[in-house]
Amino acid sequence: MFKINEIKELIRTVDRSTIGELTIKGENNQQITITKQMNVGQVIYSGEIQESAIPNPTPVIAEAAPVKNQEPPGQQPHESQAPVTNVDETSTQTINAPMVGTFYSSPTPESEPYVRVGDQISENTVLCIVEAMKLMNELEAEISGEVVDILVENGQVVEYGQPLFLVKTA
Repeated sequence: MFKINEIKELIRTVDRSTIGELTIKGENNQQITITKQMNVGQVIYSGEIQESAIPNPTPVIAEAAPVKNQEPPGQQPHESQAPVTNVDETSTQTINAPMVGTFYSSPTPESEPYVRVGDQISENTVLCIVEAMKLMNELEAEISGEVVDILVENGQVVEYGQPLFLVKTA
């Protein structure tokens, strides 16, 4: 069986290279294929893999672009959100989706959201869940600050690198 650290390193290597696909055959006819398409890595693994061996995703953090009202015409902002106005862009960062999946703001439909606009967060604060292939992946902040905006709806499908949260860090 391939070790999770070996798989992670292979994924990083393919992601940083111009290679589109890499297949490695191991012992006992085990095979791992890593395919990169449009900046999204896809791992196809033939053999057994334990759910506990799946790593927690690392959120992608980037500097925020100028903040504008991102609601389409005719739609109102979320109930829990106030429209973003006069945000100092130099101290605002986005937290982006670390993978393709479905965004969930709370652990269960009946639960309160992990965070709301105006909440103070720290580096270990769970912000949401991104479900990918029936696995629920908790997304931690990895930065401290105040949640300025939540850019996606509960239950919305998100793409790799898509901005999810705006956080004022200073």
